[in-house]
Amino acid sequence: MHPMTLVIGNKSTSSWSMRPWLAIKHSQLPFEEVILDLHGPRFKTQIQHYSPTGKVPSLIVDGEPVWESIAICETIADLAPHRYLWPDALADRAMARAVVAEMHSGFAALRKAMPFRLTPSTYESTPEVAHDIQRICTIWEDCRELHQDRGPYLFGDFSIADAFYAPVAIGRFASYQVPLPPIAQKYIQTLLHNPYVQEWIS
Repeated sequence: MHPMTLVIGNKSTSSWSMRPWLAIKHSQLPFEEVILDLHGPRFKTQIQHYSPTGKVPSLIVDGEPVWESIAICETIADLAPHRYLWPDALADRAMARAVVAEMHSGFAALRKAMPFRLTPSTYESTPEVAHDIQRICTIWEDCRELHQDRGPYLFGDFSIADAFYAPVAIGRFASYQVPLPPIAQKYIQTLLHNPYVQEWIS
């Protein structure tokens, strides 16, 4: 297999890029990494070579682009079935896909109040932001309660669900020092000790 190319944005600000990057790292598939400066004057020209939407991330497989983070992660999972990037059990896989889709489409108030950052920051809380924080904590608590005997991640082993929630854990909750219940705090520590998360931060 020819190495794939994953086109991403700045690691300090591009939460959407972090998700498929973590997935492909955990897949252990060979890939080339292209980082484009989202804020640079050439970005709009450069990204046209890689993505029909004009956005990152984009995965180039056999010369063809795959865009949108969910589609990219699904493609990676298809190419590395032995890595079980989705949980093996059907019910777990359905739940994992549901919480991934919820992250992909939701939490607008949280995103606006806390832009993805890897440095300490402050935010202004609103009822909508508090609701988003509570919902994410509930997702984490539900997943951990069901799978705590299988490993430290949301579904035991690292999965696409963890790749999708890592940016909010690291670049929002941790960076903005959001007070969280114990299970959520412990899950963030699990992610912070993940070698690929450490590599992204560094």
